[in-house]
Amino acid sequence: METTPENQTPNLPVLSILEKQKADIQKLLYAGFGSRFVAYIIDLIVIWAVNSIVTRPLLRLLNLENTKLWIDIFSAENITTSIVFFLYFILMTKYFKATLGKMILGLNVVSLKGDSLTNGQIIFRECIGRYISMAILGLPYLVVAFTKKHQGIHDLFSDTSVIKNKFKKLNDTLEHKTI
Repeated sequence: METTPENQTPNLPVLSILEKQKADIQKLLYAGFGSRFVAYIIDLIVIWAVNSIVTRPLLRLLNLENTKLWIDIFSAENITTSIVFFLYFILMTKYFKATLGKMILGLNVVSLKGDSLTNGQIIFRECIGRYISMAILGLPYLVVAFTKKHQGIHDLFSDTSVIKNKFKKLNDTLEHKTI
């Protein structure tokens, strides 16, 4: 019987080395601050385009562009652009596990619980976690640069992270120790 990669026994010294340096290896597998920042800028451009092409003209057409409740922050324009912002992140993550910016850079949102992303994780990550991070001038996003799996505050709350697609299989192997 020929030996194929599927039925070979794992090389134990390699396995032990990988296990000892798992944390260092995972820092390379997960998307860091720079690539996530570039993806976010691309996403903001997409959201700006949608708001410029659809939302603002629609508000003008319905004569709602200057409508507000009590204060300017509750204007029709602020509310609709916020809805577009949060829906973009929620729907893209739910259906594609990545926004357009992440897709361009070859990144994916993954659950650290080992399962696929749940609706609760997605909503908490993309809505509540993102709101918390933005409310403090975006400073919680800097946490990405300092955590082991490059997680932001919104990732820590929802047990998610962003991984480089080309290393997903290697990370799954490290997590399940089936080399």
